[in-house]
Amino acid sequence: MRRLGPKQLRDFVDGGGPALLLDVREPWEWNIGHIEGSINVPMQSVPDAVQEGRIADDGGDVVVICHHGARSLQVAHYLESVGFERVINLEGGIDAWSLEVDPATPRY
Repeated sequence: MRRLGPKQLRDFVDGGGPALLLDVREPWEWNIGHIEGSINVPMQSVPDAVQEGRIADDGGDVVVICHHGARSLQVAHYLESVGFERVINLEGGIDAWSLEVDPATPRY
């Protein structure tokens, strides 16, 4: 699994980006602020979303995002365990994104 900091993710997104920005926070957290283009699938719903094909490994990069990076790291490990090959964890989560990249993203 790869790990990117917020500035590295910004550059990656600006350069064509990942196949999927997967935000695994709860909906109320995502509604406070999120990275444009991300989809919200709460952590506990990820296994069902994979099984149902709502999250699929199409060979592209999947960047997993949460508040500070702990939940996303767990989900990234899970995705790898079920066969996803190009998984990236956003270190520091949306909080670091707000501090380092987009101060318009509210902190909580």
